[in-house]
Amino acid sequence: MPADFVDKDPIIAQNFFLEIDGEVVTMLSSVSGLDIEMDVATTQQVGKDGKSIIVKTLGGRNKPPDLSLVRMAATDATQDKMWGWFKDIESKGILLSDRTNNRKNGSIVLYDSTHVEIARFNFTNGWPSKIATDQLSVESNDPVKETITLVCERLERVK
Repeated sequence: MPADFVDKDPIIAQNFFLEIDGEVVTMLSSVSGLDIEMDVATTQQVGKDGKSIIVKTLGGRNKPPDLSLVRMAATDATQDKMWGWFKDIESKGILLSDRTNNRKNGSIVLYDSTHVEIARFNFTNGWPSKIATDQLSVESNDPVKETITLVCERLERVK
């Protein structure tokens, strides 16, 4: 293997945050759903010789994922930005006439051990559809975590 293939250290997933509209909202302990996928259209055609051929082509630009974000549970949900956003949607809904109402743009941002940004996934028109709190047990000393489902209309890796 040529030496120039290993000229940088790998990304280590240990420092990552959720930004909403350019502001860090919360530190995350786990993220899944950072899937960037294009839609594939499949058609079946029959050639002159009668043989069936499957043709696959680009069907759409993007299949937006649901992001699953895990973080330490907020100590005071009434002061927490994610809980506030979730409660606004729960109580007021999302206006059909205003697509910017309660939908937000943001990023999942990864940093290296020196706090330099090394990767960024931007999402568009996202909103939290669910916040789930870990199972609680008196037999555990583990910190309580919350899993937030964030739906979005577009996801792209820009760095």
